[in-house]
Amino acid sequence: MYTVDLTTSYWPAQTDAPMIDTSVGDLLRATAANTPDAMALREVDEAGLIGREWRYVDLLADSERLAKALLTRYQPGEKIAVWAPNIPEWVLAEFAMGLAGLVLVTVNPGYQARELKYVLEQSGSVGLFLVSEFRGNPIARIGTMVAAEISAIREVIDMADHAALFRAAGPVSSLPRVNPRDPAQIQYTSGTTGFPKGVVLHHQGITNNALHTQMRIGGKPGMRSIVMTPMFHTSGCVTILGAIARGHSTLLVKMFDPAKVNALIEQERVELFVAVPTMLIAMLESDAAHPRDLSSVTHIASGGSMVPPELVRRTRERFDCALMTVYGLTETSPLISMIRPTDSFDDICNTIGQPMPQTEVSICDPQTNAIVPLGLVGEICSRAYSVMLGYNDDPEATSKAIDADGWFHTGDLGTMDTRGFLRITGRVKEMIIRGGENLFPAEIENVLLEHADVAEVAVVGVPDPRLGEIAVAFVRVAPGATFDPMSLIAHCRANLAAQKTPAHWVEIEAWPLTGSGKIQKFVLRDRYVAGDFK
Repeated sequence: MYTVDLTTSYWPAQTDAPMIDTSVGDLLRATAANTPDAMALREVDEAGLIGREWRYVDLLADSERLAKALLTRYQPGEKIAVWAPNIPEWVLAEFAMGLAGLVLVTVNPGYQARELKYVLEQSGSVGLFLVSEFRGNPIARIGTMVAAEISAIREVIDMADHAALFRAAGPVSSLPRVNPRDPAQIQYTSGTTGFPKGVVLHHQGITNNALHTQMRIGGKPGMRSIVMTPMFHTSGCVTILGAIARGHSTLLVKMFDPAKVNALIEQERVELFVAVPTMLIAMLESDAAHPRDLSSVTHIASGGSMVPPELVRRTRERFDCALMTVYGLTETSPLISMIRPTDSFDDICNTIGQPMPQTEVSICDPQTNAIVPLGLVGEICSRAYSVMLGYNDDPEATSKAIDADGWFHTGDLGTMDTRGFLRITGRVKEMIIRGGENLFPAEIENVLLEHADVAEVAVVGVPDPRLGEIAVAFVRVAPGATFDPMSLIAHCRANLAAQKTPAHWVEIEAWPLTGSGKIQKFVLRDRYVAGDFK
C-alpha cells in the first residue's frame, strides 16, 4: 500500500512501477524469448473441453506468420474488425495486428446487422474477420450481407479457414517498428448509458496497464489462469496481455458457463481469474447447487460494475482467496485503481483501492471542475499514460471527455480519503435528484444486497411530476426466495434515511446486459417509463 496523507481529493502519480516503451507484439516476443517452451494458451470450447494448445514459441511463430501475411493485404494503420467470441484466432489476431502496426476493431459477437454496420462504418474498417455463428447468431451470413453494402471492406475472412486467414497476397516483408503511442485497437464502449463510442487505445496504454495490473496482483510465471471475460472488451483482451507478459498458462473460454468454468477450475487447478460481478454470482449459485473443489484459486479480480460488499463477503468465504476489486473504463486502458491482495477486508468491501502506478486521480465538482475536499462526492477524473487517444472521428465527444488540462472525466461519482482510497457512489448520469436531494443508486443497492432474498438489484431514477425523480428498484430474488417488497422496504428503512427507500419495486428474472455483463440501466429506465413493468 502507498503511504500518503492527503489534504485534498487529489492523488499525485506514484512512480514506483516503471513505464516501458513497448508494444503489444513486444510483450509476446519478450516472454517467448524467456520461456519458449512453457505452455501459453489452451482452447476451451463451448462444451468446456480443452482443445488446441500453444507453447510461447508456437504462439509467437503463428502470430508473426499471420502478421507478415496481413501486411501483404493491408497497410500499417489500416483497421480490421474482428467479430468473434473467445477463440485462439482472436488472440493470434491481437498479437499479429500489434506486430504489423494494424488497428484491431473489436465487435461484440452478439451484435446484429444494424450494430455491425455502425461499427464498421464508424471505425473505417477495411477488413472483417469473423466466425460462422455463435450462440445462434448467424455471424457469417450477417457479416457478408453488411460488408457487401460497405465499399471500404476489401475482404471478409472466416477465421476458421486458416488458408484464407494466413494467405499471402505477395512477397512477405519484414515487420515494421511499432511506436508505443500508435493506435492499437478501437473498442466500442459497453453502452450502459446509451449507444457506444469508438475508443482509440494505444500500445503504451494497454501494455503498461496490463503489466501494472499483474504487478499489483502478484502474478508469477507459470500461474494457471482462465480468461472468460470477452475478448472484444478490455477485460478480456488486456487481461490476456498481462497473462502473456507474466508467462501464465492460460485457458481461453469460448463461452462462459458457470458450471463448466467451476469444473475447469477443479480439473486444471486454476489459480487466477477475472470475472465481472454477474459472473461471480452465477458461479456461486452453480457451486451451491453442484459443489466443486475450488481450493486452487489464490487470486480473483472483479470489476466492470460495482462489486457489492455482500458479494465480496460471499466470494471470499467460498473461495478463501484474495479478491481484488478493480475500477476502470475502456477509455483508460482500462484500470484506474485496484485493491491489493494485502488490503484490509473493510477496504476490499467498501473501496476500489488506491490508484494504479503512474496515474493521477482527482475528485472534482461536476459543475465547477474544482477539486473537492476529502470525503465529499464528486466526479472521478484521471490523468495518465493510459488515457485513450480519443473517440474515433469524434473530436467533440473527445473534448467533452478530456479537458484542456488532460484530465479524463469518467462520469462516475466517488470520494477519496486521506490514504487515497477511492469509493464509488454512482454515475453522474445515474444520480437521482429527488426533491432537490441527491440519491446514489450504489448506496441503496449495497444495502439491498445484504437482504437474504436478494440475488441482484439495480436502482434507477425515473421522472416524477412532484419530486422531479424517484427511485425504482429492480430485483432478482435469490433461488428459493419470494419477492416481498414490504420486507425490502422495511430493510431499507432500518438501514437508510427514509427518502432513500425506492418508491417502486419490480421483480425481474433476466437483465438487459451489455456484452461485457453490465446491467443496462438506461434500458430498465426506458422500459419502465414506457409502462412495460406496470
